[in-house]
Amino acid sequence: MTSIEVSAKTVEEALEKGLKQLGVKKENVQTEILSEPAQGLFKFLGSKTAKLRLTVIKDTEEYIKDFLEKIVNIIGVNGHINVVPNDEGNLHVEIKGEDLGVLIGKRGNTLNALQYLANVVLYRQFTAPNCRVLVDIENYRSKRKKTLENLARNLAQKVLRTKKELALEPMNPQERRIIHLTLKNYRDVVTSSQGEEPYRKIIISPR
Repeated sequence: MTSIEVSAKTVEEALEKGLKQLGVKKENVQTEILSEPAQGLFKFLGSKTAKLRLTVIKDTEEYIKDFLEKIVNIIGVNGHINVVPNDEGNLHVEIKGEDLGVLIGKRGNTLNALQYLANVVLYRQFTAPNCRVLVDIENYRSKRKKTLENLARNLAQKVLRTKKELALEPMNPQERRIIHLTLKNYRDVVTSSQGEEPYRKIIISPR
């Protein structure tokens, strides 16, 4: 666990200083007062500052893991959760187990909701975290990515044959990005997004 010692004129100032340095909220630290502030002679000779030791109760990885374990237990499925930082510094969460379809939901809607909630918790409990939470279940996202890439290529060929634009079903921003990137280097088609969330969709048009 991360632990630091901080000093300031008052206990409150020392606590605020330590929380800012650690980047966590007050509820996620253990506080030990090492010395109380005291005034010396004439209010400045020999004056003592407040000194605290702050210890983080849960780091980002542990906090997110505990949060998702509670959600999974509430839903009533048996899933093993592993949280590790990826190469980009984000927290990659992998949930494995049996019969986890309920956690994925239709077209990954429940999975995306879990990821959204995990990021909300991250930003509420840690001030200005420099990472995001990326949740995956039984490699669903990589499988979905391949499915969308194949879909994009097939629809692009159809647009070229018919010379007519096609509108895809509404997708979340991550899935739309996959479509855009897949067709980015296609010379004869162009992609665009239309509509408002959560009904925003991609249009594939002949160039």
